[in-house]
Amino acid sequence: MVDLKDKHSFALTAFAHHVQRVQSKADIATIEWHPDAFILGAGSNTVFTHDFCGHLIINQLQGFTVERKDAYYQVTIGAGEDWHQCVERLLEQGIFGLENLALIPGSVGAAPVQNIGAYGVEVAQFIACVRGVDLRSQTAFELSQDACQFGYRTSIFKQPEYASWLITEVVFHLPFSWRPHLGYPDLAHLAEDVSAREVFDTVVEVRKRKLPDPKVLPNAGSFFKNPVISATQCRKLRQRYPDLRYFELPNGDCKLAAAWLIDQAGLKSLRVGGAGVHQRQALVLVNSNQATGQDLIQLAQQVRKQVEQRFNVRLEPEVLLLGERGHIEL
Repeated sequence: MVDLKDKHSFALTAFAHHVQRVQSKADIATIEWHPDAFILGAGSNTVFTHDFCGHLIINQLQGFTVERKDAYYQVTIGAGEDWHQCVERLLEQGIFGLENLALIPGSVGAAPVQNIGAYGVEVAQFIACVRGVDLRSQTAFELSQDACQFGYRTSIFKQPEYASWLITEVVFHLPFSWRPHLGYPDLAHLAEDVSAREVFDTVVEVRKRKLPDPKVLPNAGSFFKNPVISATQCRKLRQRYPDLRYFELPNGDCKLAAAWLIDQAGLKSLRVGGAGVHQRQALVLVNSNQATGQDLIQLAQQVRKQVEQRFNVRLEPEVLLLGERGHIEL
């Protein structure tokens, strides 16, 4: 069996019975798909709550190429590359656009799956296409941006019927013309003529200040999604809670700050066994003292229940929880 503690950033004790690493495209042809298989990247958004009895496929495909086009750079990156390192590498080459997404843990292949986003930017804005192989049929695929069906922290790749799709590389189009995205409060103090490097450095500083380093205090980043509610429901909440933290979306809906909801529900000190709510960033649940999978599940359930009772808003997990045979619901 393979120890999974260092294969997911929440670092719960768990083991896998069958593990296969994909380090080259030649490795792909050797994989026989099983219904209980799961494709893993860096494990920063996946939590193994139990020993995994299925077939675990770890995507470690590398690659990084840049082509100059008429109005943009076409950047093709292997799915197993580290996301933050690639953002920094592009910045050093004078290729801008992804700096708001700096220091997000995980692999490049996971970026489109989750449609990662931060500080007003989503990775979907820059993805031209996603390439891969359906391991069930060993058939190659290439999906355009539209075909990926990107949404808030979701994509076509999250749908169960596409669980056998292994992403091999992601193609980005990063325009020559660049302007900073400074709409979020943490970046609002920056001048309009700020450089991409300054935006990158600010994002890194803010994330380091607000979020615990998973290498020091194991966690999976934001555990819950920021809930989206109607404008009507938002107005009602603002009447009761004038300092409600929210962000108005183009369609009129409102995205609430889940961290604010958890904090206002008085849950920053909540602990269940070795799992707890982080004291500085309530959206992050942490493994503070050799937590078990059951500790984490019970903690998350309590947080969701108390937030819903107080605000009539239901929190949905952003992380993927895996049990003995695959995905489990909270």
